[in-house]
Amino acid sequence: MRVKVIGGGLAGSECALQLAARGIAVDLYEQRPVCASPAHKTADLAELVCSNSLKSTKEDSAAGLLKAELSLYGSKLLGIAYKTRVAAGGALAVDRARFSAEVTRTIEENPLIEIHREEVGALPEGPAVIAAGPLCSDALFSALSARLGKGRLSFFDAAAPIVDAQTIDMNRAFRASRYGGGELGDYLNCPLERAEYEAFITELVSAKRVLARDFETKDLFQACQPVEEVARTGFMSLAFGALKPVGLIDPHTGKRPFAVVQLRAENSSCSSYNMVGFQTNLTFSEQVRVFRMIPGLEHAEFFRYGVMHRNSFVDSPHVLDSSFAIPGTAIFLAGQITGTEGYVEAIASGLFAALNVYARIKGHPRPELPATTAFGSLVAYATHPSTLDYQPMHVNFGIFPPLEEHIRSKADRRRANAARGRADAERFVTARPDLFCGGGR
Repeated sequence: MRVKVIGGGLAGSECALQLAARGIAVDLYEQRPVCASPAHKTADLAELVCSNSLKSTKEDSAAGLLKAELSLYGSKLLGIAYKTRVAAGGALAVDRARFSAEVTRTIEENPLIEIHREEVGALPEGPAVIAAGPLCSDALFSALSARLGKGRLSFFDAAAPIVDAQTIDMNRAFRASRYGGGELGDYLNCPLERAEYEAFITELVSAKRVLARDFETKDLFQACQPVEEVARTGFMSLAFGALKPVGLIDPHTGKRPFAVVQLRAENSSCSSYNMVGFQTNLTFSEQVRVFRMIPGLEHAEFFRYGVMHRNSFVDSPHVLDSSFAIPGTAIFLAGQITGTEGYVEAIASGLFAALNVYARIKGHPRPELPATTAFGSLVAYATHPSTLDYQPMHVNFGIFPPLEEHIRSKADRRRANAARGRADAERFVTARPDLFCGGGR
């Protein structure tokens, strides 16, 4: 049996190598250089199109824990990343050209993998993995749309920042829903008086923005307006729009504020909050500077910054099952097209897809990653039907299940989450010798 893997990026390359390591023949399809991409510069597999950093290696960080898990699971690309590493302090950064060249060489030399340099415009027969990435071709994107249903795929990523709940000042913010709706109030509200609003708007409209490429701007503003663009349409636009204070009374003053920034819980444990209506094209540093002007967010830390650019992804919580498969098929999705954001997350999703395909072929139980692990928590977030207004997400402690004990110190919470995740990942590997022994590890 041969498995088709569509896309030769990080996810597709990892998936192909993992399947081959388990004795499964793979047809790997990559449209470059036959069909050029607006972001890629070479025809190499697993090309890094943005930064050359794969983020922190510290195991008390979510990014570091993910790398520890991938090492435990036997990731092929992570091994190549360490082999082509360049100095970057506590981060894992690679020589961009050497990394992709080494991945390409490794795949080309594997006798079980055949590379096809051609575009795939139709859904393949299963078992197959679609790892087409955020710049998925229009033809394949249309085929997915036809299969999954209109409105279940997004062509542009318009995500608002997500704030660490522990860093919100509740002496300024207050919990309430408009007109008293909700048992305890479904939102956190950051009130602004007129002078605070005026200062905020002044800085918002003058802040530095990301310079978008052409492929990032087509139809952008028809999809969703950045908060700074709304502010440019009129000084009071936000006060009458996303920041309108109607139906809200600040319990600290007993009065209605001039404007209110609302924060909506991102998960059931309320450990992280989404800034409602704050999709933005500001640079990350400017988001920190300007959004910390909001009362209650003066010391805010961000699990995710707001982004707005082309990023094809599916509404995974509502169209894929917990293995990232299209229900009723043997077609699995992997990489950023599932909404799992980030280089190492893409590698992890490719490995996860390979485990699922292998288990299906061999008749083994589906692999269930513990939700307490780094990638397991991301899979749980990205496939749970209660996840609304789904936007791409990278691994972060804000989506981990709460710890059993309350730990006040943020550093101690990180260490506890990392220790729990590492232990559960080790137990998962030990419990599934059918997936790991003699195969990818």
